[in-house]
Amino acid sequence: MSDVQELHIHLSGRRIGSLTLIQGDRSILTFDQDYIDDPDRPTLSLSFKDSLGGLLTDFRPMRMQVEPFFSNLLPEGPLRRYLAERAGVKEVREFFLLWALGIDLPGAVTLRPADEGSWLSETAIEDSRAKDRTDHALRFSLAGVQLKFSAFRNDGKSGGLVIPAKGAGGSWIVKLPADRFEGVPENEFAMMTLARQIGIDVPEIDLIDVSEIKGLPDGLGVIKGKAFVIRRFDRSDNGPVHIEDFAQVFGVHPDDKYKKASYRSIAHVLQVETGEQSVAEFIRRLVFSTLIGNADMHLKNWSLIYPDGRTPMLSPAYDLLSTIPYIPDQTAALKYARTRKMSEFTYDELSYLAAKAGVADKLVRQTADRTVEEFHETWAREKNHLGLADAVIDAIDKHLLTLPLVSGR
Repeated sequence: MSDVQELHIHLSGRRIGSLTLIQGDRSILTFDQDYIDDPDRPTLSLSFKDSLGGLLTDFRPMRMQVEPFFSNLLPEGPLRRYLAERAGVKEVREFFLLWALGIDLPGAVTLRPADEGSWLSETAIEDSRAKDRTDHALRFSLAGVQLKFSAFRNDGKSGGLVIPAKGAGGSWIVKLPADRFEGVPENEFAMMTLARQIGIDVPEIDLIDVSEIKGLPDGLGVIKGKAFVIRRFDRSDNGPVHIEDFAQVFGVHPDDKYKKASYRSIAHVLQVETGEQSVAEFIRRLVFSTLIGNADMHLKNWSLIYPDGRTPMLSPAYDLLSTIPYIPDQTAALKYARTRKMSEFTYDELSYLAAKAGVADKLVRQTADRTVEEFHETWAREKNHLGLADAVIDAIDKHLLTLPLVSGR
């Protein structure tokens, strides 16, 4: 293997820069000059914006990991290990993972080798199976920790989903039942349905039997039950739509998705970059997540979407589920503003969040009050019709009694 290897970065089909592997297993990001000079360039990430609104162009080499924006495009945890093994690379060497998975990443970013006909082997040994390994890994190349993958909707009578035999996936995300906890797909489907009913922006979703999914790969064992499916909002009839999560926005690696920022920080970015509509939607989801006891709304569970390629807005909602039936912890994933305790998320805390984020207090309080009211009415009416286990309903009902947003009204 030569001392230097290069991945070209494409955004919505346009080459904008490169990731280059140099000696010492280090990588460095560079932007192409025509991208730097273009006043109408598409936005890759707010994390590359300098204090004057220009483009940052000076980056230090990073060892093993890549720049946080690109690191957050990769899967985490057990899913990363699963993919790395099948791609024939080491999970800690992110440059090589991007080489293997780079044509089916979240959003409109792709990374391709400078030599389009090559596939990089860490050992530089000619391996006729390398391309097959890459195709297999690509079937599961979405960021995150849960075993999930892209699929195509079957237009036939069965109405199920089809996993492509190899390579890039389709316009739906499939989440399989969890090993550790029962009823997670049913929980997420119910909470996302409830969210839509109170006015939250939710993509098309469904709950299907695993037996309706065709093309599941070998090696997953026997999987039974329901799978949660959601239409990808980063895919459209016109091609990929660019997105970035807030770990990317704040320039932190996935391991720090519970650190480095707060919900106040997210609100401030939305106020500066998007305006009141996204801020109100953010507050609506934050309150909703607190009401259902969702303690896992970390930085990667909030995203921006760029419909025109340049201007961000809050993306549709995803990963809304009640975690307290499984892990009875009422500590939020991030600080609201001063506290992470849901029992201390009061209207005073909301006002403090608004003040520190530079958001109108009236907008925040009115949105929160309306969300609590609509949730209370909808939950009372629908909770026994959402397909939830009694234990989940009971956990949420008990949780609601501890929240000042509810008792203080």
